[in-house]
Amino acid sequence: MTLTDEKAALRKKMRMVRTRLSETVGVAAAAALAAHVTDFIQEKALSGPVSAYWPGTGEMDCRPLLKRLDAAGMTCCLPVVGGKGQSLIFRRWRRGDVLVRDRYGLDNPIEDQPELTPSLVLAPLVAFDAGGNRLGQRGGFYDRTIAALRLKGRPIVIGLAFAGQEVDRVPIDVYDEPLDAVATEQGIRRFKKSRL
Repeated sequence: MTLTDEKAALRKKMRMVRTRLSETVGVAAAAALAAHVTDFIQEKALSGPVSAYWPGTGEMDCRPLLKRLDAAGMTCCLPVVGGKGQSLIFRRWRRGDVLVRDRYGLDNPIEDQPELTPSLVLAPLVAFDAGGNRLGQRGGFYDRTIAALRLKGRPIVIGLAFAGQEVDRVPIDVYDEPLDAVATEQGIRRFKKSRL
C-alpha cells in the first residue's frame, strides 16, 4: 500500500469517526475546548492574531471559541483558500461579520477584510497521533501555509479535534508539518517536538 493509499484509507475511516463524535458530543465538546484554549492563551499571554476556521461537516466546532476570543478583544481571523498549490491567506473576522461561501464550500470573510499573519494557528484535522502528526482534509493547504509561516517566525500551531480522533500512527510525508499541541474536549496536549 502506498503512502497516499494509507492516508486515504485512514482519512475515510476517521471522517466517519469524527462525524459520529460531532453528532453525539459535539456541543459539549466545543464548549469544553473553548475553555481550554482560552485558558492556554491567557497562560501564555498571547496577544497576536489568532486564526481558527469556520467548521465543515464533522469538524470540531470552534465558533464558540472564536466568539469568546472576539468578545475578549483578541484579533481573530479565518483562513481563505487562494487556489491550488497556494498558501492560505488569513482575513480578519469579528462577530456579526458577513461570510461568503467559496468554490470549496467554505465560509470566508469578505475580500475587503484585512489580511493578517497569525501568531496562533488553530487547525482542523481528521486524525492526530501522539507524535504531533496531523492528517488533514487532503490538499496540503495547512502544511504549505504552516511551513511558510514558520520560515518567517514560529507561530504556535494547535490542532482542534475530538479526543476520539487520536490514532496510533498518522502516515506522514516530508512536507507534513507537525503540531505543537492538540486541543480536545479533554484539554491541551503538548508534543515533545514543540517549544511549548
